[in-house]
Amino acid sequence: MKVVSSEDGYEQAFWNHVDRDRLEFYFFIFDKRQNRDKTQVFLALEGRKIEGLMLIYAGRIVQLRGTREAVKALFEKVNLEHVELQAPLDCEDIILRRYRPSLKFEIILMSLRKGEENIRMKHVPVRVGDEDVEEFVEVLRKADPEAWGDLDIEQQKASWKDAFLLGIRHQGKLVSVGGTRFVDFASNISVVATDKGHRNMGFATSIVSALVKEILENSPVAIIHVRKDNASAIQVYSKVGFKPCKRYLLIRGTRIGI
Repeated sequence: MKVVSSEDGYEQAFWNHVDRDRLEFYFFIFDKRQNRDKTQVFLALEGRKIEGLMLIYAGRIVQLRGTREAVKALFEKVNLEHVELQAPLDCEDIILRRYRPSLKFEIILMSLRKGEENIRMKHVPVRVGDEDVEEFVEVLRKADPEAWGDLDIEQQKASWKDAFLLGIRHQGKLVSVGGTRFVDFASNISVVATDKGHRNMGFATSIVSALVKEILENSPVAIIHVRKDNASAIQVYSKVGFKPCKRYLLIRGTRIGI
C-alpha cells in the first residue's frame, strides 16, 4: 500500500473522496479549508483506489479513517511525542503499540438535520463575549477536569475569535455554556458544559437547543461528538433531536519510549 501527501498531485482525489461522506470527514474538510497552513493530509492508496486518509493538525491532533491496513500504513507517518487521535474502533491495537494513553474512550458522532430538531428552551442563553471567556473556560475546567483542565485562557480567546458562544447565568454566575462555528455543509457543537451544582435544571438542553436553532439557520446539519459513557449528555442531545451516526476511538497519549 502506497502512502502519499495530498500536496503531491492528489488534492482533487482528496476532495472527491471526502465529498462522498462529509460527516465522516468533517474535520478533514474543516481544517483543510480553514487552517491549511497547519494541516497535513495523507492518502493510503491501493493502486488508484483510496483506502484511507489521515489528517495531522497543528502537530498534535491526528484523524485516521479507512481500513485496518490503510490505518496501519498511514500511522507509520506519525512520529509525534504527544497526540490526540481519532481512529476507527477496530484499530485500537495499532495505536496502542506506539502510544500509551492518558485518555481512551469510544466517542459517538451524533447528527441532526433540518426538520428533525426539537427545540426546548426553558432558559434563554445569551451571547458570550471576550470579557466572559475566563469565566467560560472555568465552567469547562470544573465540569470536566480530565478533558478541559489544561485549557489556556489566552489561547482560547484566540481560537474562539470566530466562534459562536452562548452561556446561561444563574444569580449572576455563568453556569452553563456551549459553542459552535458555522460551516456551510454542517456545523459542529464543539463544547457543552454545565456547572455540577446546576445540572438537571434544563440548562444544557437550553444551550444545545439555542445552538441548534442558530446552526440550522446557517447549515443544513448540526453535529456533536459525545463519549459513549456520558449517558446524561446523550440523553440531552437525543431530546433535542440528535441521532447517533458514527463511532470512533479517541485517545490522548504519549509515544512509548519517551
